[in-house]
Amino acid sequence: MKCVIGGAHLRVFGRAIHAIARISDEFWFDPLEKGLALRSVNSSRSAYAYVFFSSMFFQHYCWAAVPQPHQKEKQLSPPCKLIIKSVLPVFRCVNVLERNVEKCSIYTNINDHHVTFQLLCKHGVVKTYNLTFQECDPLQAVFAKHMCPNVLKLHSRLLADIMVHFPTSQEEVTLSVTPMKVCFKSYTEEDTDFSKTMLTEIQLNPEEFDYFQVGVDSEVTFCLKELRGLLVFSEATSVPVSIHFDISGKPVAFSIEDLVLEASFILATLSDIDKKTSQQQPPGFTPQQESLETRTGKTEKASMDKDSSTQANASEKPQRSGNTQSTEPAKPGSPLFHSLFFGAVSCKEKDAISHTFHSLATASDTEEDFGNVQSSPIL
Repeated sequence: MKCVIGGAHLRVFGRAIHAIARISDEFWFDPLEKGLALRSVNSSRSAYAYVFFSSMFFQHYCWAAVPQPHQKEKQLSPPCKLIIKSVLPVFRCVNVLERNVEKCSIYTNINDHHVTFQLLCKHGVVKTYNLTFQECDPLQAVFAKHMCPNVLKLHSRLLADIMVHFPTSQEEVTLSVTPMKVCFKSYTEEDTDFSKTMLTEIQLNPEEFDYFQVGVDSEVTFCLKELRGLLVFSEATSVPVSIHFDISGKPVAFSIEDLVLEASFILATLSDIDKKTSQQQPPGFTPQQESLETRTGKTEKASMDKDSSTQANASEKPQRSGNTQSTEPAKPGSPLFHSLFFGAVSCKEKDAISHTFHSLATASDTEEDFGNVQSSPIL
């Protein structure tokens, strides 16, 4: 695989790397025939990030290597798992990169398991980074956002202006909706000392959204850290953000879509059962739950169904998803978030996607260490 990013698009690509870094310490670099996909999943399987750059985003994009005389078929680039800390220095200051770098070349070497990032700067300066990768299939979230009854769409600048009112120490935020209003507010546990806590609540009218559909009154609580990363990325693209969600305990999806790129951040939400459990149990109590056994397929499932007679505030009301979630063990006193569906599915293996619904999570092929990261800048 080889692709070339023009200087004008470097800021967008760099923002995507920084947004994914908020999800996990590692991510998948997945070259596809139609473009390049970046994927990341956190360790608890409660947050998933996906960013896809179409081949039109690049000045040049080649998915497969040209076959050698002794080869009958093209050599395809496998999905690569990289340590995010090894890639961040390449795109450390994206605004500076946009001014000083004319183009960035990225290509993979399958034989020595390296991904090379080469920055062609002004005045003839060339910087080259050779990063070791691990070959394995990426995890992919199985979440049908089009089945969600609630859909909000607003400009990224407006959503960023809302989130800036929450302090950086705020870990979770609650989104509640009715056909009449939308409310973003701080999430606090029952034992919180409110005299020492700043609570933020922002209400919006339906007219302030580009698209507004509420099929069921709901209140979902999710982590704010991952969302901040998406907002930084979406502001660089000036693309509106769509929010798809259902009732508490089911995932919420924040997504953006353009002609040359698309991104989706899927976050687990706090369930009503988990809220009651965390509030009723004494300090130091840890629920005895079975962790996900990804290799043996052992899972502990918790289905949630809730009937609602509220009519949709749009022309059509989508069917609600029947997915179930599983809970991960949590630290004492911390909220429990339902894990998402994941499967070790490559985009090249479309036939395998249907099988991922039978397992909450499937580990990647190998779990060995990456080895030493090699970085060799050439000034």
